[in-house]
Amino acid sequence: MNQEEIWDIDAAQRYDTPGTGMFAPEILRPTVDRLAELAGGGAALEFAIGTGRVAIPLAERGVPVTGIELSRPMVRQLRTRADEAAIPVIVGDMATSVAPGGFTLVYLVYNTISNLLTQAEQVECFRNAARHLEPGGRFVIELWVPELRKLPPGQTATVWQAEPGYIGLDTYDVLRQHVVSHHFRFDDTRQARLTRSPHRYIWPAELDLMAQLAGFELESRHADWCGGEFTAESRSHVSVYRIPPSR
Repeated sequence: MNQEEIWDIDAAQRYDTPGTGMFAPEILRPTVDRLAELAGGGAALEFAIGTGRVAIPLAERGVPVTGIELSRPMVRQLRTRADEAAIPVIVGDMATSVAPGGFTLVYLVYNTISNLLTQAEQVECFRNAARHLEPGGRFVIELWVPELRKLPPGQTATVWQAEPGYIGLDTYDVLRQHVVSHHFRFDDTRQARLTRSPHRYIWPAELDLMAQLAGFELESRHADWCGGEFTAESRSHVSVYRIPPSR
């Protein structure tokens, strides 16, 4: 599975769920609030902008937003809500594509850096963020913490969500640090719909080393967008890296 196959026309049309899931106000509002604060009055660049879940409300807050996105169907879906003048988008890989202009903020939300399936690509993503940032600029990553403590010896899969009409499970390849997320959606019929997405999981300490290689310093790490304390039990984190003001 490559990313173009995963984020196809069907996925783009089903991605937006206004008011629920990732689009729920209690999830989206703190995200936008924090990013607007970190932009500090400057422009923002979103890697893997998708359909504009975060970029559109951030732009409505007065932050100029540009995006980089690999999937053309996702960009077409974004264009039903915001035109090129409102949110420019460069079609390409977030590890190598270049957006014009200078930025005070680059951000990657909802685990998307793990869509890059090698450590080298993930390091290049950090370097690409650094290339776009002005001195003192910040790179923000939202990422889940690998749940390997749930894996007893000999087991390679964990169920991370089970509710009416949906089961989500992950299968792990711990040798390569790979995980495939499987999403089963079903109704009262005998048929179920399966979608899958591959990821390379990253430990927080490894992420910090990638940042150092690209010239960043860790400024803060919290368990969520509201500033909750990051602990050994946290399932995800929001990490803010900064380019030194006088590089």
